[in-house]
Amino acid sequence: MRLSRQTLDRLPATVKRPEYDHARLAVGIVHLGIGAFHRAHQAAFTDAVLAQDPAWGICGVSLRSPETRDALAPQDGLYTLKVQDGEGEELQVIGSVVELLCAPENPEAVLDRMADPATRIVSLTITEKGYCHNPATGRLDENHPDVVHDLRNPARPKSAVGFIVEALARRAAAGVPPFTLLSCDNLPSNGHVLKNVVTRIAELRDPALGRVVGQVASPSTMVDRIVPATTESDRSEISAAIGVDDAWPIVTEPFRQWVVEDDFPLGRPAWENAGVVFVDDVAVFEMMKLRLLNGSHSTLAYLGYLAGAETVAEAMALPGMEALIEGLMVEEVSPTLPALPGFDLAAYRQALLQRFRNPALRHRTWQIAMDGSQKLPQRLLGTIRERIATKSSYDRLALGVAAWMRYARGIDEKGNPIDVRDPLAARIAGMTQPLHRAEEIVGAFLGIAEVFGDDLSSDQAFRDTLVRSLSALMSKGAAAVVKSRA
Repeated sequence: MRLSRQTLDRLPATVKRPEYDHARLAVGIVHLGIGAFHRAHQAAFTDAVLAQDPAWGICGVSLRSPETRDALAPQDGLYTLKVQDGEGEELQVIGSVVELLCAPENPEAVLDRMADPATRIVSLTITEKGYCHNPATGRLDENHPDVVHDLRNPARPKSAVGFIVEALARRAAAGVPPFTLLSCDNLPSNGHVLKNVVTRIAELRDPALGRVVGQVASPSTMVDRIVPATTESDRSEISAAIGVDDAWPIVTEPFRQWVVEDDFPLGRPAWENAGVVFVDDVAVFEMMKLRLLNGSHSTLAYLGYLAGAETVAEAMALPGMEALIEGLMVEEVSPTLPALPGFDLAAYRQALLQRFRNPALRHRTWQIAMDGSQKLPQRLLGTIRERIATKSSYDRLALGVAAWMRYARGIDEKGNPIDVRDPLAARIAGMTQPLHRAEEIVGAFLGIAEVFGDDLSSDQAFRDTLVRSLSALMSKGAAAVVKSRA
């Protein structure tokens, strides 16, 4: 028996369930990239306010695989959110997802839903690589295969940005006001990046369309919640706890944060009643989170994976790791952050360390390590640039970058292959696996302009620092280096 609207009454009293009539929900939000993070974060915030206004149900769109649709459609979009830490757990059924579509199977259905006047927000969690942009510049990669396809076939797009532009074109032709674009990905100025890439595609299609798209509201956001990939063990344990089968539950931590610039011409849910913070400019919060949390997370992931730690908690338990990460945050990252009046930065750093230590979350280092070529420019390299500009040290940050280089080559410390998931994985392996000296490997990586730009690749001190770190990782191993560098 599956979780569904018909089986909600069978759930144990300890399981929280929607406090509204699920049948009365209407779609007001189309979300592109309905993965685990969205379902633990934005969908949960939205679920909390639907009793006040049922017009903000979510249509979740998978841009690649039908897996999420196939798992949740038989469940009426319902799924269990398990919130846990070392002190206990809470189970809640989320009902804000009322429709599920798979874009490759039926792009017209997705475009119809996006063009519907009832759709007032299109939100995204498509990861950095989904923006078809150059991470070092933030500009559209006009040679990206999906961009080339979408310009040739605008009515059958492949990319998220292609779907957005075509839907906006159809709304404009029908006299329907444009929806608000809401990026929820870990990108600096994510709203601006999204606006830039969709405007550029629109301009390449038609300058007049470019002018229309250029007026679309696209507020920036900062999102924060740790969401590990769901395991078969999670499915079994949660299904047993709720008394019915749930094909795709989500496990997460108690902490959650969402900071949003308040620019929604067609309206929005009353998210503030669920704890969302609305601000005029999200940039300070965004930079703090990207550099402290995400930069530390990536450093933890690469060093931890190389040292044999399967999860973040295991990586944090390695001798010297917590001291290294705390030193990175306090001495190298925090001095680059702008002032945030009234915000306790020291308390935030300590909360991050506690979250990383959470033994109840099996957040795999391999999962965090994905797409490093897209993530490092925002998470580590921007901070390094500022440290270079002020002639300040960045040894721990550089160690994180060197650990990525060691990992991205695709061979672990025992000589076994690593399943590297990255848009540049094949290119990196082809360039670096034949090389054996740290100087050669670093030189090859620094030649990737879309990651390092022209400035870092030509900075001899930066190059030398990376060579020293990579040499140590290759000769001593990550665990020994972490212990010695804390």
